[in-house]
Parts: sequence; structure tokens; C-alpha cells
Amino acid sequence: MPEDSALVALAEADLAPPARVALIHYWLVGMRGGERVLEEMLKLYPDADIFTHVVDRDKISPALAARPITQTFVGRLPGARKHYQKYLGLMPRALEELDLSAYDLVLSSESGPAKGVITRPDATHICYCHSPMRYIWDHYAATSAQLGWLQRKYFSQLAHRLRQWDTSTAARVDHFIANSRFVAARIDHTYRRDAAVVHPPVDLDLYGPAGADGAPVPQADRGYYLYVSQLVPYKRADLAIDAFRGLDLPLKVVGQGSEFERLSQNAPDNVQMLGRVEDADMPDLYRGARALIFPAEEDFGIVPVEAMACGTPVLAYGRGGALDSVVQGKTGLFFPEQTVPSLQAAIGDFEARRDAFDPARIARHAQGFGAERFRIALKAQIDGARRRHHDRFAVA
Repeated sequence: MPEDSALVALAEADLAPPARVALIHYWLVGMRGGERVLEEMLKLYPDADIFTHVVDRDKISPALAARPITQTFVGRLPGARKHYQKYLGLMPRALEELDLSAYDLVLSSESGPAKGVITRPDATHICYCHSPMRYIWDHYAATSAQLGWLQRKYFSQLAHRLRQWDTSTAARVDHFIANSRFVAARIDHTYRRDAAVVHPPVDLDLYGPAGADGAPVPQADRGYYLYVSQLVPYKRADLAIDAFRGLDLPLKVVGQGSEFERLSQNAPDNVQMLGRVEDADMPDLYRGARALIFPAEEDFGIVPVEAMACGTPVLAYGRGGALDSVVQGKTGLFFPEQTVPSLQAAIGDFEARRDAFDPARIARHAQGFGAERFRIALKAQIDGARRRHHDRFAVA
């Protein structure tokens, strides 16, 4: 990725702003990392129109809810707000029926079906890819294994057709942007396309290292380990909990999901299941933690950066997007295998030298993942892609 000075120069280069901008997002039924990216896109293009399969305005931010939002026909189907994923097979056709002929810049935010829209030949289509659809690609076997036999048979046929559509519609994108090097490699493997890397934004106004006295909380005053994530199988909360079974160390688990009841019933006494925690309360939880346990293979992982912004080191599985944010031995430690012994070895290593992890230094590292940096880098990529695309259609 270019240095900051080059990004600023490119972003500020003379380029006529797009007349109309469309933002395509897979579904708007909550506020997670993808929706935060969409908010930042909206700051770059405040007059943009938003298109999505289904929206629940009560569950998105005021900034997003204030914009015109067009649903595909999926949003008008029975129970779509809660059961939108059951309509996955209809989403490709729904995207292709959107009329985007009035827009000369289209930004698709891809993790579910979003990039398959049809645009004017002279319009620039840029896809910010959080991940190729996991459930039809590398997570297909795990997803299928959770289904009953009849559902599995249906999903097998559906996923096969979706893979064909997904790979063919990659040709409709003029420029791919990935949220990590890990996702860029997956884009290359899945679509055979290059992708620039722009890491997603973290709210550094909310997450910071200062405690009640205005100074970073020193390691000596931090009493527990922390796990923060949605409690679904691939997030591997089970691994974090099992690693603390028998250890004389406390672990706090933040999150809800399909695994919550099972994990709560089997959790040892030194593991506290907190469930959902309000965003405003998370900074203090991060600041009080010795380290964040991050055992999943994630596309990027906003949670480790939030923790580091609060001066908290991260013990992360050494694959996936965490490799882009955590610095071995300086802001955290990696463990090589998703096994209890591997994680426990990392915990033991950390305990032996945890005073060497400086909260202020860790927090400074996290500053490189702020929202302003994201907007500058994203705008530079957009302008570069628009310029290249414009030159293809320019009159000689």
C-alpha cells in the first residue's frame, strides 16, 4: 500500500467528482464491521444512494437510516428481516434487477451477494470485499455439516449454482479492494483477480488506552483475560474456554450466538459468560484485560484492533487477518495451532513476560487503523480506479 503522503496526493489529485454514487451492501439488519465500512463510504459520498437486499432501519445507525435505501425484491418477501438468509438463492436475480443506469460510480460492499449488480459500461464498479462468501467456498463443508439431510441436499445444489454465479460476476467488477492480505489471497484464489488492501476502520474516538486517571492501565493492574466475539462455531470460543479449564486464571467471555447456551453449561468456574455488552462499556473491559484471546481464523478482525487501541495485547491464532494487525512480541503473540496445548503455551509464554508489553506502545500501533486513514486510502483507490476506467472510454 502507498505511504500516507502518496495516498493524500493521489486522493487530492484533480478528478471530477462522480455525478451519482450507489452503495451496494448485502443486507442491513445490524451494525457490525461491514456496516461501519459502509458508514465511512457514506462520509466520502454523503449524497450516495444505498441498495441492499433487506433493511431493518431500527437496527442500523442514524447516518445510514437517514439515506434513501432501496431494497431488492427479497426485502418484500415474507419474514425477510429475520430470515433473509433463507432467500439466498433469489439474491443473484434480485441484484441483477436493480436499475443502476443513472450511477457513474458503484461501490459494492461484499460478504454476502452484493457485487453482482449490472452497471453501465462507462460506470466504475469497485468492490470492497470483506470476504468471498464463506459459506459457499472455504466454509462450505462446515456449513453443510450443521444442516439436516434434506437441507444439506438443497444447499449442495444451491451452493453449486452460487459458485458459478459468484465467479462469473467477478468480471463485472472493475477494481477489487480487500480488507486484509488474507482476503486478497482468497480473492486471487477464488476469482483470479488482484486486489488492493485497505484495512477496515476502527473507532479510535471510542477505544483508547486511558483509564480513570487519564493514563494507560499498566499490566500489573490487569486481572483477567478476555474473549470477544459472536458465539458461533468458527469463532472458536470453545477453544478459549477449554484452554482456561484447569488454569488458575480468569477469563471473561463477551458475546451471544448459537453456541451461548452450550458453552455456558460447560464453562468452568474461572470462566465468566457475560453475554452481550453495550458498546459504551467495552473500552473499560478491554483496558482491564491482561490480554485478548483471539482463536479464530478471521478475514481481518476488528476486535484485536479495538483491544490494542485500549493498550491490550492480543494472543491470536497465527493465520488470517490477525497477521495484518498484531505484531509478534510487541503488540501480542501468535499461537500456531487451533488446539488447547498451543493456546495454553502462548498464555504461559505471555504470563512469563507480560510486563514487557507496554500499553502505550500497543495503543500507538493501533492508531494506524483509524477511520480517517481508512477514508484516505479508500478514496485513493477509488480515484485511481475511476481514472483508469475513464481513460478506457475517453475519446482519442
